[in-house]
Amino acid sequence: MSMRDPDFAKGGGLLPAIVQHARTGEVLMLGYMDAAALAATRELGLVTFFSRSKQRLWTKGETSGDTLALVDLRLDCDADTILVRALPAGPTCHTGTSSCFGDDVSPPLGFLAELDALVASRYAERPAGSYTTRLFEGGIRRIAQKVGEEGVETALAAVAEDDDALIGEAADLVFHLMVVLRARGLGFDAVAAKLVERHTG
Repeated sequence: MSMRDPDFAKGGGLLPAIVQHARTGEVLMLGYMDAAALAATRELGLVTFFSRSKQRLWTKGETSGDTLALVDLRLDCDADTILVRALPAGPTCHTGTSSCFGDDVSPPLGFLAELDALVASRYAERPAGSYTTRLFEGGIRRIAQKVGEEGVETALAAVAEDDDALIGEAADLVFHLMVVLRARGLGFDAVAAKLVERHTG
């Protein structure tokens, strides 16, 4: 969180807390925090609110197990709204959806983060029968070869095929690029960070 203190006086002791998926950017829910809820969130590493209906502190997922693991906290410019970036363990909404605003509010490019997380889990767990597992077990040279093949196929589709073919080949290229990065111990977020650095540098 920023160095400023939250202005709890503005909301009569409660401030709105917007929870955002730390990887995808999806808005997950809105809750309210008082000073004790904020302190508990920091101490536990699990997002905790002041429940207005229960009139007590409430850690998200305390009964369902669908917790929100804290990544970081930020204040808005007026110090009266908290942005909570978190990683959900299961659906955020009691209805079973990923977000309390429905399943269709995730930013379209946010899926790249989900896919990168899936590739990371395949690298760690190596489930039998998974294509990604077979790629990892084939070694870095084989994965690099696939990236090269997909790059050529994408270039060919750009000049000789329709948009659907180009999009399909580009999707294959991005996926295999994620795999080769992970085989080197890197995430796709490192590529995004480099693009940001180049844009802002």
